[in-house]
This record gives sequence, structure tokens and C-alpha cells, in this order.
Amino acid sequence: MRGYAMDGIADMGGTPGWGPMHPPRRDEPVFEEPWQGRAFALAILSSRVAFGGVNLDAFRHALERLDRAAYLDDGYFGRWINGAELMLTESAILAPSAIDARARNLRGEDVEEPPIPEPARPDYMRTAEGSLRTVDSAPAFTVGKPVRAKDMSPPGHTRLPGYVRGHTGVVERIQPAAVLPDTNAHFQGENPQHVYTVRFDSREVWGSDSEPFALTAELYESYLETIS
Repeated sequence: MRGYAMDGIADMGGTPGWGPMHPPRRDEPVFEEPWQGRAFALAILSSRVAFGGVNLDAFRHALERLDRAAYLDDGYFGRWINGAELMLTESAILAPSAIDARARNLRGEDVEEPPIPEPARPDYMRTAEGSLRTVDSAPAFTVGKPVRAKDMSPPGHTRLPGYVRGHTGVVERIQPAAVLPDTNAHFQGENPQHVYTVRFDSREVWGSDSEPFALTAELYESYLETIS
């Protein structure tokens, strides 16, 4: 898999210019349209076919590498379809032009479809179901301890949001250890770590003029550092 930083269209949290947030309706269905359910199923199936098993981190990495139009203009489930296409073409399950050719033929055109390539799936196998794992080491941080989210920009996938990097918070809870997305997304091992719920003050994150409230983030141990 190619390496791209999360610092892109997918890392939208806390960035201005997107307008007000609208909470979902109480009667909102899981899928507004039938095609959205099919897009959901297609994305899950594509992950299994492309990777030899569902890898949620690799799927997220595919989504965050879409260009702006593919990520935003086609809507939430359109984004899933675009991610599915990227996973299938990168693993050589489909030729890059195969989907376009098939779509044109379905519209009545006479287009030659490319031959099926030789698959190039990653060497991937989960050690257990889900993402929770057991680690032998004790947690490095305790509840109530002040910590700082590292100010770093990894060269690939990460679940460390840009808006908390370099800011201080307090450990609120120690969560079960889990697979590290930063390596799992690139098929470089699960490398499970302790996970912490860290509470941040909004004014620490966005400045003294921001509305005062507390926000929490689930952060992996390697994302945090002790405040000296």
C-alpha cells in the first residue's frame, strides 16, 4: 500500500468552513436509499476480496486517499463505493479501467473491457476477531494524569486527529488494548497498544475565544507523551 499522511480531506475534525452541524433525525433510517445499503455491502465484500479478510484500517486508509471530489461530492456512501474501487484496483483484483468500461457497456456502448489482472493481495491474516487484543505490559499512563498528544504527522494512516496534536489533556479512562491502526492499515503488523480516553478543554484546543466545553478522544499509547 502507498503511504499518505492523514493530514488531508479525511482529517476534517475542528476545521472551519463546513457550516453548522445538524444532528440526525430520530426517525432517520440506516439507509435513506436502497443503493446505499448495496454500497455498504459492496465495500465490505471488496475489503475481503482485496485484502483476504476485512481490514477496517486499510479501508479507512483507502477512503482518506480519495481526492476531494471522490470524498465529498458523491456523498457518504458514494465515498464507500469509490474506496471499494480503489481497494480492488490497488490489489489488482480489477484493472484500473475495468469499472469505467463495464459502466459504458451497460449504457449501451461497445467498449472492450480490459483483461483480468493477476491479483496482488497483501500478506494479511488477523490473529483474532475484531480489534481488541491483550498486551503484557502495564499502561504507561494512569487515570487523572496530564498528557500531551504528540505533535506529529505520520507518513501514512493514523487515528490521531490533527486538532488535538500538540495539545494537553487528562487521562479519563483506560480502555482495552487494541490493534494499532497506523501499522495495521499498511499490513505491517497489528502491534496492539493500550488505548486511553483523554479529555481536552475546548479552549486548550481551539483558543480562549472558543465555546467552553470538554471533548474526549480515544488515543493509542504511542500518540501520547508525558508532560515534563
